[in-house]
Amino acid sequence: MEYVVLLRGINVGGRNKVAMSALRGHLAAHFTNVRTYIQTGNVLLESDESAADVATHIESSLPVAFELDSELIRVLVLDPVAFASVLDDAPAGFGSEPETYRYDVGFYVGVTAADVEPHIPVNPEVDDVVCGDLAFYHRRVTALASRSRVSKIVGTPVYGSLTIRNWRTVSTLGQMLGSRAT
Repeated sequence: MEYVVLLRGINVGGRNKVAMSALRGHLAAHFTNVRTYIQTGNVLLESDESAADVATHIESSLPVAFELDSELIRVLVLDPVAFASVLDDAPAGFGSEPETYRYDVGFYVGVTAADVEPHIPVNPEVDDVVCGDLAFYHRRVTALASRSRVSKIVGTPVYGSLTIRNWRTVSTLGQMLGSRAT
């Protein structure tokens, strides 16, 4: 089974630095067809294990292999059906006006939309947020991005259970899923 693996807590703000070549090497010792995309912990790999077992293995092995702060590390593993549902659940037109808006997807890691939604502050003049089953979708006006309130989610109890990617990254991972190109 091919999976998309989203790592939370590596290569962010100068902390928990991991070179993608080293990450690929580490994961290739246990999984097959390991590929990474950009430096923020996006991995595609294959395994006969369940998504939960893949996540458990990665979450427990990364802090040891790379001497990371394990409190920051969270791992979300999505099979092709789950990842496709994240793409399909995006609001109509999401990502279609990159010259006007910035688009982000906040993936839930061990929490639900009901857990997260009360903690997402918005400025109605700037932000539009829609909560889906596996992620929330945030669109903000680029020219007014400094007025967005969604970044205040950082100080909430659910922030540690989210991993956020921009829409371009999510779309690219969707294109890579199923591809054998390296």
